[in-house]
Amino acid sequence: MPKTTITPPGTGVPIAPFVPGTLADGVVYVSGTLPFDQENNVVHVGDAAAQTRHVLETIKSVIEAAGGTLEDVTFNSIFLTDWSNYAGINRIYAEYFPGEKPARFCIQCGLVKPDALVEIASIAHIGR
Repeated sequence: MPKTTITPPGTGVPIAPFVPGTLADGVVYVSGTLPFDQENNVVHVGDAAAQTRHVLETIKSVIEAAGGTLEDVTFNSIFLTDWSNYAGINRIYAEYFPGEKPARFCIQCGLVKPDALVEIASIAHIGR
């Protein structure tokens, strides 16, 4: 099956061997997205809500570069470092998915950089 790498303009070099997104058969798979700037520094240190907004804006840019919108998202995997940030993350998440919500899961775990409080990976079905 043919696949296309999706890298929005202005994307920094990933810290590991992966791409921001892959489009295959009308489905966009967005890699786990952390609150990084172009130099892979964590932004909005200590503010899970602001980090969530940054992550979702990054995910939005990947999906739009593939020709879709956030309305095409069908599934999100959410990783957070502390359940105390759950309400703030959900508040911002609800702004980005105001209507029909995608399926999702959320787990507490450690992330690749200690100042990162949230990571989200997405799947969007944009058609062919």
